[in-house]
Amino acid sequence: MYDKGMISVSMMCVRLDLTMEYLKAFERNNVELLHIDVMDGTFVPNITIGVDYVKQLRELSDKPFDFHFMVEKPEEKMKWFDIREGDWVSVHWESTSHIDKCMQYIKSRGAKASIALNPGTPLWVLDEMYGYLDGVLLLSVNPGFAGQKLIPSVIDKVRRMSEHLKQIGREDITIIADGNMSNENAALMYRAGARIFVAGTSSIVKDTIEGVDERIAAKRKSIGFCAE
Repeated sequence: MYDKGMISVSMMCVRLDLTMEYLKAFERNNVELLHIDVMDGTFVPNITIGVDYVKQLRELSDKPFDFHFMVEKPEEKMKWFDIREGDWVSVHWESTSHIDKCMQYIKSRGAKASIALNPGTPLWVLDEMYGYLDGVLLLSVNPGFAGQKLIPSVIDKVRRMSEHLKQIGREDITIIADGNMSNENAALMYRAGARIFVAGTSSIVKDTIEGVDERIAAKRKSIGFCAE
């Protein structure tokens, strides 16, 4: 597990006309990951980032992508995307009866494999899957839309996940926190054990590029880059 938190910026939240300016800001501030929310309008009631966008974004940035597939039959749809070595890929346990097949495919691409859980999904569903995992994405909102309020019980869920990983000797599995990661909420999640933080409109991404460096610095401060 990383000692300090990593930032994964939600590209779904970045205005198209500001994309290049934001990518430059992410580069100069060493933002670790670009978060790619893929939604199909079936598993969740929204449609977001598609194949062509991902192809074009690859041409604009060398940063690793942090894919979050919110789609039915991800074992088929993941293959449409350019998943590369060093990327992170999260697939919902609730979205498929072939979660092991999904994990095997992610590993075959040289990417880091993660299972995403909705707020109401219990942690025990992961019991047979730890051998595959590099990460666990714990949603603190119901998936589908940005700007939702954090579900407070997920903070304890992150804590219980962290404690369980220690108990089974798998502290190398990284907890990813996603959903209203304001600086205040991110600090709570960091103390509970999360180490990758999906950052969107609640902290870094706004309708203006002005102040983005300061917003990234404030996010860093909330996730372990200062004395606690």
